[in-house]
Amino acid sequence: MRPGPRRSISQTDIVAAAFEIVEQKGFSAVSVRGVAASVGLTPTALYTYFPSKNALLRAMVEQLLSTVDIDAASEVDGPSEVDGRSGVDGGSGVDGRSGVAAAWRDRVHAHAAALRARLAEHVGAIVLVTRGPLDGPHALGLNESLVAGFVADGMPHADAARAARAVRAYVLGVAVLDAAERAGGPAGASPSAAGDTLWSDAAAFPLTAATTGLAGDGLDWGLDRLLDGFEMRSTAPDQAGSGSIAPDLVRSA
Repeated sequence: MRPGPRRSISQTDIVAAAFEIVEQKGFSAVSVRGVAASVGLTPTALYTYFPSKNALLRAMVEQLLSTVDIDAASEVDGPSEVDGRSGVDGGSGVDGRSGVAAAWRDRVHAHAAALRARLAEHVGAIVLVTRGPLDGPHALGLNESLVAGFVADGMPHADAARAARAVRAYVLGVAVLDAAERAGGPAGASPSAAGDTLWSDAAAFPLTAATTGLAGDGLDWGLDRLLDGFEMRSTAPDQAGSGSIAPDLVRSA
């Protein structure tokens, strides 16, 4: 009997196979040889799809980020009614912000929550997104959406770029802590539940023991403090005489 026609392999198939290896064996097990074997190709043949391992990893990052719902974040155009940030008293938020200010903050919150959720869905996602520059179309689209939120609030482009970078760094840091805390608890445990098992000697770490579990989820609180700082800086008098960034802040950026 003659063998049937060979199934065509796509780049999507190869990326999916690479993610399956990550799920089963961990990120360190991803190799050109291993991925090629899993889809019935030789390593040389796989290079016709991706010219290097780094190219494959970048494609994995793009696949990971492709389902982050940046459209939902971009569509936030009014005060949110979530997490106590709804507009009251003629359009001012509960903390005194105007409806416009609440809108751009909610846009950034939506962006951060979507990115954090996606990073939590895949084993190895944290390692993957730190292996190289995030310069694919989906990664750039996420950055564009985030920068646009700050520009919409009136930030100069330089400040908006720095603010977007700070938010990405913060969300990635939260995702790293989430992953570490999940690894320390039973399967399916929330990060806060897993954290309850980390400290076995309360006397040696009294403040840690006293405050364990008090931080809660933490994402919104910390992000709001970041945004408060951005807002204070953007509304502060110009100390430098020109532009919005004082020289000492430029040197420390």
